[in-house]
Amino acid sequence: HNTLISMTHLPIALRRRFAGRSNYTILTVPNGEQFGNWTWPEMCPEGFYAVGFSLRVESNQYGSDDTALNGIRLFCSRPGDRSYLYFVDFGDWTDPQWCPGSGILKSFQLRVEPHLGLFGDDTSANNIRFRCSTNPTLQGQGMDWGEYGQWSEECNTGGICGLETKMEVYQYALDDSSLNDVRFHCCF
Repeated sequence: HNTLISMTHLPIALRRRFAGRSNYTILTVPNGEQFGNWTWPEMCPEGFYAVGFSLRVESNQYGSDDTALNGIRLFCSRPGDRSYLYFVDFGDWTDPQWCPGSGILKSFQLRVEPHLGLFGDDTSANNIRFRCSTNPTLQGQGMDWGEYGQWSEECNTGGICGLETKMEVYQYALDDSSLNDVRFHCCF
């Protein structure tokens, strides 16, 4: 029986403690898009690592404004013990995907549609892939627009333990792209 605890429902003091968790590197990829601002880090609790993920995706709007990938949720647990799972973020999400066995997320690859210009319908980030320490590659249930860029570096010790997203605020009657880029924290 797994107990899911949302980071957004934890007291602010506890969330701040997780946000201050020490990390030793940040994983990035060069193909993220330009729009928006970086959010604050959302971290797994001390001793927990990301073992799975889920995506918030807007389906094809067929002529209306598309945004594609709108959020990434990490599922965090202790290595080898998934009896308690924490997740980071909220909303309507795809089914979770999990590293098998005692695997944890180690690196990622982002699928991005490049900026389409003044009259194009920008979606920016569309999908993501993760590599697990147990070797399989997990691909999100995102959209197919754009291309995958290169893989990030890999967490050499420990694994992915948090994320920051680059989000464009709602543009009202203009073109929305929502999630434009992401970076992940590696923790010991």
